[in-house]
Amino acid sequence: MAKSVKKATATPKATAKPRKAAVKTQSIPQNLAPISISREQIAQLAHRFWAERGHAHGHHEEDWYRAEQELRKKAS
Repeated sequence: MAKSVKKATATPKATAKPRKAAVKTQSIPQNLAPISISREQIAQLAHRFWAERGHAHGHHEEDWYRAEQELRKKAS
C-alpha cells in the first residue's frame, strides 16, 4: 500500500491595503449649495407638469428636471 503524500501549501501573500483617495476641499458656490427639497415635492410638481401637457408619455425625465429647477428657484 502506498502512503499518501501531502503537498506543501503555499502561504497566501499579504494583500495590499487600499489607498484612500485624496479629498479636495472646495467651497461650494452659493447657487450650487444643497437645498432640502423632498422627493415628494418634486414628484408632485412633475406630476402637475405631466398633467398640463395632457398626460403625454415620454417626457418624465424632463418633467422631473423642470420640477427640481422650479423648486430650487423658489427655495433660493
